[in-house]
Amino acid sequence: MTTDWSPTSWHDFPAAQQPQWADQAAFDAVIGTLGSLPPLVFAGEARRLTADLGKVAQGEAFLLQAGDCAESFDAFSADGIRDKLKVILQMAVVLMYSSGVPVVKVGRIAGQFAKPRSADDETIGDVTLPSFRGHMVNDIAFTGEARVADPQRLITAYHQSASTLNLVRAFTKGGFGDLSRVHAWNQEFVASSAEGQRYEEVAAGIERALQFMAACGVTTESTPQLHTVDVSTSHEALILGYEEALTRRDSLTDEWYDCSAHMLWIGERTRQLDGAHVHFLAGVRNPIGCKIGPSVSADEVLALCEALNPERIPGRLTLITRMGADKVGERLPPLLRAVRDAGHPVAWACDPMHGNTFTAPSGRKTRHFDDVLREIAGFFEAHRSCGTWPGGVHIELTGDNVTECLGGAEEILDADLGTRYETMCDPRLNARQSLDLAFRVAELLRP
Repeated sequence: MTTDWSPTSWHDFPAAQQPQWADQAAFDAVIGTLGSLPPLVFAGEARRLTADLGKVAQGEAFLLQAGDCAESFDAFSADGIRDKLKVILQMAVVLMYSSGVPVVKVGRIAGQFAKPRSADDETIGDVTLPSFRGHMVNDIAFTGEARVADPQRLITAYHQSASTLNLVRAFTKGGFGDLSRVHAWNQEFVASSAEGQRYEEVAAGIERALQFMAACGVTTESTPQLHTVDVSTSHEALILGYEEALTRRDSLTDEWYDCSAHMLWIGERTRQLDGAHVHFLAGVRNPIGCKIGPSVSADEVLALCEALNPERIPGRLTLITRMGADKVGERLPPLLRAVRDAGHPVAWACDPMHGNTFTAPSGRKTRHFDDVLREIAGFFEAHRSCGTWPGGVHIELTGDNVTECLGGAEEILDADLGTRYETMCDPRLNARQSLDLAFRVAELLRP
């Protein structure tokens, strides 16, 4: 971090993907209000996550980062949060059992309200309106009033994030993540899955492990590590005014932390080296991620590593690749070798969603489960060929039984997409597809 960095110094750099607020004075007042509100997370929690991600960078843990494409003000409920958390915990226990390494659990939750867009405007028929940029900015309804960028929505996003965090902490520390409970959920999946026989060995192994531990006197009731769980929060740090307002100086270390989430990431559209997003996140001490797509060069990746983690702290920087299933085998290995040879201690994660999006014949944006799996398999193969650690996956999912992505054990077809297509922006894996994916990744993780 340069000595001239401050929470407001990003204003001196070009900032991509920022809304055109209808009332600048109202926006400034909202930023002032947010700056006076309590932090959503604490610096010590962010430091703990950096340490955990350091183990990922060193090949001693696996990252599961998962959650909504974009959170919704309208669909907010305790049941929705619980079901999303349930899927993440189910996936984590399958991955942990199969890999034999800890799984670091990070949700796209409690702040993922803004989305970058490929165009500032959207046209339907002969009507052109500002693009929908997530509920933090405007509304998805295609009307002039709905598409106005309203700064009051930033306040709503803060309060909904606070409520979500309260529930996540209550669930994860109150026994909802108890290992025996999560195992029971997996048994339900195996019993009802068309491919259940394929997963029976893993489920039976978890059962034997629990029985063995109980025989040794280690039960989920007597061992806090088996009864509670840590789930951190993350979102794309897109709306820089919001992130600025929630940045606080830690009283213990005198360092700046963005207290809107434990982990923040920079998107593929905002990773310009001379841009405001890279400058802002270079100055906060949270663990950060950076999305990189198939067009990035090895020199650009090395420059991002130097800009975002010049001290080379393990766990500080996660590079999240989104290459596409057809390109990952060609484009990823040169980047892995360059970062490895330069000695940057990054954690690598695979986002197999964004590079595999297409429009189905029905006209709906979708992804095919097989393409998602192909990119993950290519990610693992690239790492094995380079002698590096395939550190994790970054997945858009929901706990609801939606029909947004094709394929999976249920064989969702194009004709099925309209049944429950509920996403705010991009198509998500449903609960069954998500757990199916965890078992497939678990097979790749086996020694």
